[in-house]
Amino acid sequence: MNIVLIGYRGTGKSTVGKVLAMRLGRPVVSTDAEIVRRAGRTVPEIVAQHGWDHFRDLESTVCQDFSAQDGLIIDTGGGAILRPQNTECLKKTGTLFWLTAAVATIASRIGSDTQRPSLTGTKSFVEEIEEVLAARNPQYQAAADHIIPTDGRSINQIVDAILSCL
Repeated sequence: MNIVLIGYRGTGKSTVGKVLAMRLGRPVVSTDAEIVRRAGRTVPEIVAQHGWDHFRDLESTVCQDFSAQDGLIIDTGGGAILRPQNTECLKKTGTLFWLTAAVATIASRIGSDTQRPSLTGTKSFVEEIEEVLAARNPQYQAAADHIIPTDGRSINQIVDAILSCL
């Protein structure tokens, strides 16, 4: 069975995934890192050259490939839940943990991230986070087997909360 981390960027998926992997002796994989590896381009380059739909196609392929394996910790991109087929295949072989954080927490964590293109193109940084979360939260909620708030918690506390659910 896989452990799948879902949630908006900046909620701690990558860091939590690495600590979970160390504690459980399992491999951790990142859908975004695998997309970059396969495409030979950064996420902003992929989106600029081919658009978000192409990126989402690549993401769906990677989700399918990872879900065909067992014993992984899968750190998904924030938009992986946008396509129902991604959620369906990940749930077949995994337990989905939705890592959450307040808008202010997310903004402080990802404010200097230059590896992600704007999702809305026209909003301020905080407005974009608010808008995208408002749209995605119902999808995260529907996909999640467990919800793990990350605000004000250490990485070890978050990992302990996940482990207590398994």
